[in-house]
Amino acid sequence: MRSDRERAEFQEFFELHYRPLGRFAYLLTGDPHEADDLVADVFADAWRHWDRVSAAAEPLAYVRRMVVNLAATRVRSLVRDRRRGRDLGVFAREHGHEPDVAALVDLRAALQALPLRKRACVVLRHVLELSEAETAEVLGISVGTVKSQTSRGVSELQERLRAAAPAGGREGR
Repeated sequence: MRSDRERAEFQEFFELHYRPLGRFAYLLTGDPHEADDLVADVFADAWRHWDRVSAAAEPLAYVRRMVVNLAATRVRSLVRDRRRGRDLGVFAREHGHEPDVAALVDLRAALQALPLRKRACVVLRHVLELSEAETAEVLGISVGTVKSQTSRGVSELQERLRAAAPAGGREGR
């Protein structure tokens, strides 16, 4: 049984971090529904293990790592399903409620094409603006790996965006 203090702490943590973690999950998965499910599952796990989460030096980093781990698990599951011949089409879904801005669509597609670790490094460093050390801690990798994965990920994004741009680029839009 949880104390009122623990419930209040968790409620405050949830209210403060649910939306940013949802955006992070969306950038990892590319699917708003999958991101919502993923973050809901992560917060359910965080509540079950609130003693460990709240005792962590950086509870938010701990929960971000949970998001990355669960996203990776789900991606591996999808890959296994595809290998078994079930084309779920998850990676190709388009959603009509997203802004119809060509640059954002191109960026989203390019970001989704990156392998999960590179995508996570790029999102954590450039979208969530975490330091290299914070990113390394969240992902459980070395700072050097963060640097190389981020650099390679940004380079791949640039290449993909250049390839997706119509002749003459996007000027004048």
